[in-house]
Amino acid sequence: MALKTANIPKPVKLCALTVILVFVYLVIAIPFKVMSVIPGFTDIRPVMLLKPVFGIFFGIPGCIAFAIGNLIGDIMSDSLRWSSIAGFAANFLGPFVFYAFWRWISKEPFSLRTGKSLLKLTAVVIVSSVIEALIITPAVKLIYPDIDFGLFALMVMINGTVFPLFLGIPLMILMQEELHVKPISHKSADQGIQI
Repeated sequence: MALKTANIPKPVKLCALTVILVFVYLVIAIPFKVMSVIPGFTDIRPVMLLKPVFGIFFGIPGCIAFAIGNLIGDIMSDSLRWSSIAGFAANFLGPFVFYAFWRWISKEPFSLRTGKSLLKLTAVVIVSSVIEALIITPAVKLIYPDIDFGLFALMVMINGTVFPLFLGIPLMILMQEELHVKPISHKSADQGIQI
C-alpha cells in the first residue's frame, strides 16, 4: 500500500493513512463487540491480529490508529469507561512494542522466513500482551473493584497473544511475501509504508 500522490504534504498523507487504518480496525472490531467475556469490559477480540501488523508495517500511524480504533469501538458499543484512558494507552503501546523492536532493537529486518524469526515474533507478542495487561487491568480494578483481577488480566493476555500469533502471522506473511508490502526496518523508517 503506498500513498504517493504528488504535492500532498507528508502530514496530510500520515493523517490519511491513520484514518484508513482506523477504518480497517473498526471493520474487524465492531462485529465482535457482542462476544463479551466480562460484559462491558472485555470481549473476544480478533482485531488484536492487527496489533503486530499495524506496528511493524505502518509504524507510528498504525499505533495511533490502533488506539483510536479501540476508543471509537468503546464509544460505539457503549462501553466507554474511565478505564478507556488506560485502554487507549495500552492499545497504542501494544503495536508500538513491535515498531520499537524492529526499528531500534532488532539487528535484523523483520521477516517470518525462519523458525528463529517466528520465535522472536512470539516473544515480542508476549511482551506486548504483558504490557497491555499491566496497564489495563489495574485501571479497571481500581474503578470496578468487583472485577476478577486474574480473569481480566488473563483475557487481555489471551486476546493479545492468540490472535496475533494464529491470525496475524498468516496476514503478515501474505502482506510481505505475496503483496510485497515492506515492513518498517531497523535501518530506515523510509523502508516501511511509502508515504
